[in-house]
Amino acid sequence: MPRVLVAAAVAIAPACVPTGSAPPYDAGAQPTAAATFKPSLNVMTAPFEDNFDRPDAVDGGWAAFDQPGADSGTANAAGADSGKADGGGLALLNRDSGLEGGADADGSTTADAGPKLVDRSNLGPNWVQIKTNAWRVEGGKLCVQNAHNHGVWLNRTLPINARIEFDATGYSDDGDLKTEVWGDGTSYATGTSYTNATSYLAVLGGWKNSLHVLARLNEHGSDRKEIHVDKDSDDPRQRPAQKGQTYHFKIERNDGKTVRWSVDGIDFLTWNDPAPLAGQGHDHFGFNEWEAKVCFDNVKVTPL
Repeated sequence: MPRVLVAAAVAIAPACVPTGSAPPYDAGAQPTAAATFKPSLNVMTAPFEDNFDRPDAVDGGWAAFDQPGADSGTANAAGADSGKADGGGLALLNRDSGLEGGADADGSTTADAGPKLVDRSNLGPNWVQIKTNAWRVEGGKLCVQNAHNHGVWLNRTLPINARIEFDATGYSDDGDLKTEVWGDGTSYATGTSYTNATSYLAVLGGWKNSLHVLARLNEHGSDRKEIHVDKDSDDPRQRPAQKGQTYHFKIERNDGKTVRWSVDGIDFLTWNDPAPLAGQGHDHFGFNEWEAKVCFDNVKVTPL
């Protein structure tokens, strides 16, 4: 074959072609390179657990009291209300302490710290919801509805290798049980679609319970790993997320590059990443959701 034709054939050949027997969820392009690695600071060295065994929320978000203009648990000072900060408003939450504006992590303040902040969602100081008040404790579980990809993050810095386990339950036929791992701890969707994530995203029953997905940085990315739901399939990985059923998630990385996701002890999807998300900007874990009501419980994060 003339040299020019050989070059053209190479140019149009697919980068990765699965074997004829490979299922569709084994295919997918390799991700682009990550930014320069920067070691994380204050990395957790002991396991973290939370079973959300505390009283139910009174109302979502953080509310400011004893502030001029505050009324019925809502503060209008500096544009803050129910724990949300909108353009130029007072940011009541941050990743490191859970609070700003002079408040301590337990909601108390010093004499000159301004308004007293009360955690009406009852998330506690270990969890921070980002620009939303949709997340709350109900019946000893962390629950949400209509968050529209504004998640909640754990205030712990993950090591490169860790095992993350939790229970997840959906309360509609839409599924949408979603977690983010090795993200920056502050990201949220800035548009209708969550294309600006900083993490790997595992979604059971996403897109109206039509797909199970493991994605990197963009849950709509063409390189995502996916399993198409088929309620009549004999493969348990293809079954839809059932309303009211509790699933046990385990996500693990123990070699610095391979993210493995299993549900109820069954291996679902794996991402062997040549440019792994790790270090500063990729060292937090959290939950996310679009519109369906879902709850999470029995969180355990173990450094490996």
